[in-house]
Amino acid sequence: MTTLHHEHPTHQHAHGADCGHRAVPHGDHVDYAHDGHLHREHSGHWDECEPAGHTAHEGHAHAHGADCGHETVRHGDHVDYLHDGHRHAAHDGHYDDH
Repeated sequence: MTTLHHEHPTHQHAHGADCGHRAVPHGDHVDYAHDGHLHREHSGHWDECEPAGHTAHEGHAHAHGADCGHETVRHGDHVDYLHDGHRHAAHDGHYDDH
């Protein structure tokens, strides 16, 4: 899975431990959920942290939902579930890794 490099040029807010936005561990960095998308710090600016392409999470027997016990984060037009250091999103009868 490749992450697109899309700079968020007008981002005046500095994310951090007390910024009020949810911190979401994502691989080797932390994303911050803000206005339905995810930001990550990169080389002195903030990028949108969005995966490129479609990556199905194979062998996912757990069904995510309101009472599944995993935290949720609003992501565009859907909800991602935070699970094992990555985000899962329901898609066509399976879960995608985000």
